Amino acid sequence: MANKQFKNLRKLFEENLNEQLFDSQADIELLKPMMYSLQTGGKRLRPTLLLAVLYIYGSKKIKLGMKTAIALEFIHTYSLIHDDLPAMDNDDLRRGQPTSHKQFDEATAILAGDALLTEAFGLIAADDQIKPRQRVQLIQELVAASGAHGMVAGQIKDLQSEKREISLDELKEIHHKKTGRLFSFSIDAAAIILELEDDVRDQLEKFGRHFGLAYQIHNDLKDLTGNQALTGKLGNSDEVNEKNTYPYLLTTKGAVDALADEISQINQIILKLEKETDKPFSFLKEFVKYIDVNQLAEDLNL
Repeated sequence: MANKQFKNLRKLFEENLNEQLFDSQADIELLKPMMYSLQTGGKRLRPTLLLAVLYIYGSKKIKLGMKTAIALEFIHTYSLIHDDLPAMDNDDLRRGQPTSHKQFDEATAILAGDALLTEAFGLIAADDQIKPRQRVQLIQELVAASGAHGMVAGQIKDLQSEKREISLDELKEIHHKKTGRLFSFSIDAAAIILELEDDVRDQLEKFGRHFGLAYQIHNDLKDLTGNQALTGKLGNSDEVNEKNTYPYLLTTKGAVDALADEISQINQIILKLEKETDKPFSFLKEFVKYIDVNQLAEDLNL
């Protein structure tokens, strides 16, 4: 039942995302690369996580966060477009499809990313489903999560760490900013919209932080499989780019153990939330399925 509800949430998000794009007044030559990168089969975990927390408090709450969820996916997609560029990771494939700069050209990819970034904040600012002060809070939190103290800060630290040794704590900080902050925003946004109490917000923030870290460890391990169908990229891209990863610093077995520990903590937080709020937070276990440690260990012959 929960799996069906999860799929329905994602379907609802896709419908609203497509409607937003079709209603766009952007020039078609800009809209095409924006749509191309948005519609190449992403998992939509970040926006769906936001909507899932709203759904836990009642299906009617979902509409309150839809524009913010779309804005979040705009930000995430812009970051992927720019991350794939020759000056950054220089990737040819994303989700099994040519990256934006390969499908179009480098300048077009940069501008499509710029447009998605800018439009994201406009979506929230114009959202009449929520209170004006909530719009301001959401924009402030999204800036913090995605800007010079969040995702972009993580990106530059990630680039600077290539081809040199860094500590595990440094790696965790890089990926907390680069990957984890947008997952945390998913949680923070739902909490702002629902006006949740501080103790519930604290537990949700812990969930977001642990999930972001687990997701990154899972990604690093997936890259080791060299399975292009699984990663959507050319095999062993982290090794080719000489990136610091959890398997590199912890060994493959150590990274699998670290992932298992993060999943355990996530499940404990879910149980605590369900007990303290009497809300069906077990629904969030649908997200844990995307970071299945047992399947990865099997793929890596561990």
